[in-house]
Amino acid sequence: MAKILFVMTGADSLTLADGTGHPTGFWAEEAVAPYRAFRAAGHEVVVATPGGVAPTVDRASLAPEVNGGQDGADRIAAELEAMTELAHPLRLEDVRLDDYAAVFYPGGHGPMEDLAVDAASGRLLVDALAAGTPLGVVCHGPAALLAAVTQDGANAFAGYRVAGFTNAEETQGGLAPRLKWLLQDRLTEAGVDVVEGEPWAPHVVVDRTLVTGQNPASSAPLADELLKRLG
Repeated sequence: MAKILFVMTGADSLTLADGTGHPTGFWAEEAVAPYRAFRAAGHEVVVATPGGVAPTVDRASLAPEVNGGQDGADRIAAELEAMTELAHPLRLEDVRLDDYAAVFYPGGHGPMEDLAVDAASGRLLVDALAAGTPLGVVCHGPAALLAAVTQDGANAFAGYRVAGFTNAEETQGGLAPRLKWLLQDRLTEAGVDVVEGEPWAPHVVVDRTLVTGQNPASSAPLADELLKRLG
């Protein structure tokens, strides 16, 4: 059994371009599907957030229309309820990378609010790259990569091929015109090579020790790829 660290957003709202807050948090499927896969493989999951606050689920991610109907929504809500690790997360600032065999970042818009600028998360990511620790990051989770800046001021993931929530998906989802910035744009500006797949379809990109997924549908196949790296 290995220990896998889930680094999750502590934000429950996203500050929009007009200064108002948009309710958010983490996206349910992006935490539940990998958790299910990791636990089924016999691994332990530990959750950490900035400040150790219990993460908030984005209520939109529990709706029937994004879970294949009411049965799917009920199932994911029940699985989320069973993830008792969410109630007592570690403080991200206190995490020791050496304690974990892999690190995973689920998405939701929350990471754009806090993890994109969180120094502790940024250091963890830089250290994980240096140590060769397998990293899984999905959907809006790659916003956290923006905080992974090396001592010379460059982004540690510059030159990496990465999947993440695309401008097309943000536009089709309706939120793009209201955002301060778009994830795909900001990653590209940081030197990250965003590899775009079809909107809403599963799309996983592997580059060295980094495994990334584009959207919620990519979370389960991403988990499978990450498990392969745990031997």
